[in-house]
This record gives sequence, structure tokens and C-alpha cells, in this order.
Amino acid sequence: MDQLTQFAPIILMFLVVYFFMIRPQMKKAKQERNFASELKRGDRIVTKSGMHGKVVDFSEKNNAVIIETGAGKITFDRSSISMEMSKKLNETAKPEKESKAKAVKGKK
Repeated sequence: MDQLTQFAPIILMFLVVYFFMIRPQMKKAKQERNFASELKRGDRIVTKSGMHGKVVDFSEKNNAVIIETGAGKITFDRSSISMEMSKKLNETAKPEKESKAKAVKGKK
């Protein structure tokens, strides 16, 4: 019993590290993998380096995405796409498209 109380702080420390550091990191990595696999043509994205573009095609052989930017078409690895920034970009684009669609319907 005495040995158990000696190791209790160490065991507690490992549990805290697991639940506050390792587990959230694994959860976020899983979300990013799902996001990268659910990309489709026409999605607007932002890379981790800050390049904005629209998905044109996929290269399954290289696990890459071909995006169209103002400078032309560029190939990026799927892991270089920023999930947070791309979701924010698409969320702001949806209300704009909806308001334009309502304006067009209102004019008819």
C-alpha cells in the first residue's frame, strides 16, 4: 500500500498529460485527416502558408490537391491545407452566396 501512494503522483501526472495534451492532439489530427479526405472540386481553401485558391483537381498518386490561384494552377500536398482557415473562408462565402441568390430572386 505504501508503494502505491508513492507512485500515485506519477500515475496522476501521466493521466493529466494524456487527457490534456495527447488526446486533444490526436482528436485534432483525426479531424484534419477527415477534412482533407472530404475535399471536393470547387471548394475554396487556404494553405498553411497563406495561399488562397479553389480546388480544381486531385492527384491520388501523390496525395496532392491541385488548386487554382490568381497566378495559375499549383499542386499542394493535402496535409498543407489549413482546416481552420479554409472553414472560416467557406463560412463567410456561404452567406454572401445566399444573399446574392436572394437578391437575384427578388429582381425576377
